[in-house]
Amino acid sequence: MDLNISVFQEPRGVMRILHFVFSICAFATITGYSGYIKYSCPDNQSASDEYSYPFQFVFTRPFNVSGSICQIFTTGDFSSDAKFFVATGVLAMLYSIAIIFVYMKFDELYRTNNKIPLYDFLFTVVFGVLWLSSSAAWANGLTGLKTVTTNPKISESCSNCTTSTSNFSTLNISVIFGFLNFFLWAADLWFLYKETAWFQGRQPNPSEGA
Repeated sequence: MDLNISVFQEPRGVMRILHFVFSICAFATITGYSGYIKYSCPDNQSASDEYSYPFQFVFTRPFNVSGSICQIFTTGDFSSDAKFFVATGVLAMLYSIAIIFVYMKFDELYRTNNKIPLYDFLFTVVFGVLWLSSSAAWANGLTGLKTVTTNPKISESCSNCTTSTSNFSTLNISVIFGFLNFFLWAADLWFLYKETAWFQGRQPNPSEGA
């Protein structure tokens, strides 16, 4: 195959590589996460529950405290926010692969056909919006996840029980990656805009300056 790799010396080629890498980083930090909630009650009673993507769970833990059966409830459903974020990351990764192939294989057509740069620009706008909205949604979902797992519902007779949960640093990083992706896709719009007929149509004709 006759591939043009010189495009990676241009900003639009470099940005697509960054899009590809950071898109994977964003959704991998969520899908690869596994958390837990540990319960500890008097008389050395303990238990734990694990949760992971898509963060939809209903845990009920009964304990015998002072001869009375009590329960600790942990319920959460943050699947819609998490799936929205992951779907955005996967689609962004696939689009990055596709457009990189177009850059390498059909670079001449990209430069001579006015429609292809325009579509590239518009798709990038869409993904910029998706990254912003999905990152904001997941940030809100993560806040709810932290609240539910660190403060489960404990019945009155279980008041002497304590709970602890896993570290959220990986999920915090996923939110950072999400907004970083938004910045990268938004920043790329200027370089792509320069490839469209909108920008080139404003450039003075060389014959006019003679």
